[in-house]
Amino acid sequence: MDTLSRRDVLEWAMAESVPVRCPACRREHLFAAPSYPCVCGAPVTPPLDLLADPAPVTHRTWDEDWVTVPCDTCGRADQWPHPELGCPCGAMLRIPVRGVRRPLRAEVVPGTGAPADLETEPEPEAAPHTPEPPSLDTAGSPPFDTAGSPPLGTAGSSPAPATPGSPLIPDHVPLPRTTPTPRPVFQPVTIRTARDAVTAAALYLRWLGYRDIRRADQRPPSGIGLAARGMLAQVDPTVRPATLRDVECLWLTAMSESTGCVYFSLAGYADDARGRADALGIPLFVLDLTGTPQPVNTHADELLATGA
Repeated sequence: MDTLSRRDVLEWAMAESVPVRCPACRREHLFAAPSYPCVCGAPVTPPLDLLADPAPVTHRTWDEDWVTVPCDTCGRADQWPHPELGCPCGAMLRIPVRGVRRPLRAEVVPGTGAPADLETEPEPEAAPHTPEPPSLDTAGSPPFDTAGSPPLGTAGSSPAPATPGSPLIPDHVPLPRTTPTPRPVFQPVTIRTARDAVTAAALYLRWLGYRDIRRADQRPPSGIGLAARGMLAQVDPTVRPATLRDVECLWLTAMSESTGCVYFSLAGYADDARGRADALGIPLFVLDLTGTPQPVNTHADELLATGA
């Protein structure tokens, strides 16, 4: 890229593909950044830094494989896979991205679960509430009758709305359910590699309503582990069906962390694995090549219907 002038760089920035030169073999390629669907439905494309050279990938870490990119339509900032390009010489190139922030998995704003790199406005401190003394009537006693019933309202006044914990609504009576907000249509990612399968599962978990998706702390015996608030997922991108041991190990790990679990497999499940998942209450999904997880058992149907 050192042979390109600034004018050429600006012209390439307006095109769909940009030139990328491999630092190992000096071969030049045309690269187009992939787009990912935001929850609002708009496509999000990581902006490439055309003035920086690509870096070869020698080892992978979660913070380097994902970048935080804001949506131009709704302004929502989400984590997406870092753009990469495979050169025929064998080198894997990480394409530089400008104006984005890397996700910080360890630094979390206390009490919110939001990453610390996302700017959040502090909530205003509420003024201390000083209870007012009860009003007294002309006789100097509180406005209650001898039976302890509340006073009658004056003409034209309406009683205050009842809240949980008040004498009208005990604490053990739940409030009526509200109608859940319908989710947008899921936008899949075509699966060509094992990394695409992990990306598809992470996007599907986010579409279901799970937040703070990251790589799981404990590595599963097979596949890739993903963790979110309240959910542990295992993604098996291999060509063999998931076994009974795979399902039981996922359930035991989730039990030790006091969280739910879900399994995504590219090649399906063995019969005994499906039977054990039904008994343990584990949702099972199969990843098709379009990137859309398909429910396998009734637990997966329930998760799809209710979400997080």
